[in-house]
Amino acid sequence: MSRPSTTPRQHTLPRHRPLPRHRGLARHRGLLAGGALALAVGGGVVGCAGTGSAAMAPDVQVRHVSAAPAADRAARPMPASEPTRLTIPSAGVDAGPVLRLGLDAGQELQVPSVEQAGQPGWYTGSVTPGERGAAVLVAHYDTARGPALLRNVAEIKAGDLMEVGRADGSTARFAVREIQQVDKKDFPTNKVYGKTDRPELRLITCGGPVRDGHRTDNIILFADLVK
Repeated sequence: MSRPSTTPRQHTLPRHRPLPRHRGLARHRGLLAGGALALAVGGGVVGCAGTGSAAMAPDVQVRHVSAAPAADRAARPMPASEPTRLTIPSAGVDAGPVLRLGLDAGQELQVPSVEQAGQPGWYTGSVTPGERGAAVLVAHYDTARGPALLRNVAEIKAGDLMEVGRADGSTARFAVREIQQVDKKDFPTNKVYGKTDRPELRLITCGGPVRDGHRTDNIILFADLVK
């Protein structure tokens, strides 16, 4: 299939295109910052104040784990094909279609709207899942309307499988290698978006407590393509 014009053909982002900024959350009306992808430093956030906060998911804190990639399970890169579905058995995730997300006018990474809290999104500035390089998926932990797609993110452990259905009918299977929870002010931009010579996946959501109307942290799952 032909690649979207905004997707780089190599495993690094184009030099003329800046890395996404992650300031609070994208400005989707009615979206609580706690459930959105809030990845970088500075700037204000737009949430829904206390509206619906009673229905939010509990605060989540995950332990940082890191394991070496399993060489015997490493898989060859796959051809380009856009993601259509995300399945994570250990977290009860089986959702699609996968939304196509880009950058907004402020060069901030878009996120699913509150109405799409049960769907994952794929950053079209990254490779498609299974290609050589780092594919980036994002999903909500919760919104003002309550728990969202990754409400069980704390159940995911190193070694767990994440499967991404693709438009060509194939499935890219990834094993979780590292789980990291970071303060949004310290988001590891280069680690998430930087060059890698292997097919890898990053899945990003929010975590931590709610402070000033939004969650303080991001939870990032790093995974490797396996056979």
